[in-house]
Amino acid sequence: MKAITINDILNNLNATLIKGSKDTLIESISINSKNIENKCIFIPLIGEKFDAHDFVIDAYENGCRIFLKDKNHDLSFDSEDVSIIEVEDTTKALGDIARLYKEKFLINYVAVTGSTGKTTTKDMIYNVLSSKYNTLKTEGNFNNHIGLPLTVFKLKDEHECAILEMGMSSFGEIEYLSSIVNHKIAVISNIGLSHIQNLGSREGILKAKLEITKNFTKDNTLIINADDDYLKTLKDKKLNYNLKTFGFEKDNDLYCTQYKMNETGIDFECIVHNQKEAFFIPARGKHNIYNAMAAILTGTELGLNIDQIKKGLLNFKNTKMRLDILKTDLFEIINDAYNASPDSMKAAINILGEYKKSRKIAILGDMLEMGEYAKNGHEIVGEYANSNADLIITVGKDSRHIGNGAIKKGFDRQNIVHFDSNSQVIDYLRSILKKDDTILIKGSRGMKMEEIVKFLNDYKI
Repeated sequence: MKAITINDILNNLNATLIKGSKDTLIESISINSKNIENKCIFIPLIGEKFDAHDFVIDAYENGCRIFLKDKNHDLSFDSEDVSIIEVEDTTKALGDIARLYKEKFLINYVAVTGSTGKTTTKDMIYNVLSSKYNTLKTEGNFNNHIGLPLTVFKLKDEHECAILEMGMSSFGEIEYLSSIVNHKIAVISNIGLSHIQNLGSREGILKAKLEITKNFTKDNTLIINADDDYLKTLKDKKLNYNLKTFGFEKDNDLYCTQYKMNETGIDFECIVHNQKEAFFIPARGKHNIYNAMAAILTGTELGLNIDQIKKGLLNFKNTKMRLDILKTDLFEIINDAYNASPDSMKAAINILGEYKKSRKIAILGDMLEMGEYAKNGHEIVGEYANSNADLIITVGKDSRHIGNGAIKKGFDRQNIVHFDSNSQVIDYLRSILKKDDTILIKGSRGMKMEEIVKFLNDYKI
């Protein structure tokens, strides 16, 4: 982290220095009392079930000497080398300091969101941009009001670009994240049903995602998947920013003309600036062509040539538990246990359907946060699974509706089984697994379906 001073914080935040010197240098920031580095400021966040002010002494004992606190807490240290800064809200201050810190770097920022595929899209964009620029990206699931600021603090002088993922579950969240980043380019992968319980409808989800353009002007660009039935409506609107579109339809700025899938990935052709170009991505599934097109458009917007873009896409690797193909001596496992929504379920099931020579088993768990849409959303997945699986195993509560959806489409009910727990699924698998099975495992994060993946990965007949 590039050094800032306490005075920088005082000049840019509604903050008061309770103790210490304004000239004190800050060279690292931590929200974890155990992770204290040199010249670190500890920011104690407050959540629904915790208050990190309780760990201030731990942070001190681990070497921290600079502390933020909110106005409702008293901190006192006998040591003269301690600095204490008071703010109204420590979580908001984390974002405010990130906004202050980000202004030290005059580089291009790209923000990515979407109901599904945003992490893969972010990773593909990162690989493309990294073929020309030293690029920072969001790691893991650091895409919220805490994770994004912590990512910003990783910016260093050598960085030339940053690609930041923005997640949300309610209105106002992406607008807040955007106010920290003030990105030049934004990418929206699609508008699905994720978090529909909080947002009410796909119209509401579109509105929430478009908060990513809140501060846009004619100098900014929004890149969208215009095959998405909700995003494509932006084409007909008068916008105060630039709009670039991608998809399989020919009226997009970038469109795919043909593709062919094989065991190692996808060969596909796109029209880019009126020129036909051939690309390859080491990933399975038609949906990944959309993710790649988002990366291609972002690359062209930031001055990369086609060869640099092609090279970047070749370096793509799936994030663990996101359509991660695992091959054992017995099975091929499609590990997509990180999270789930109807759209991402369908994308994963589609990949399962590509396997023609083996028995195809879909192990599908609950999709959470669906609210009143839970029954219908799970049935839609079942209808889609009908022609892409030989055996459907569901686990959880609402996932039983997946079986009902499949039966509606004529799937043999004898090839559908439902269980309440992962352990029951594992017990069942012991009795039915065969060599050369292809097995998809997918469900929401809270279903912990990696337990089933681990069993399969270690299984011996």
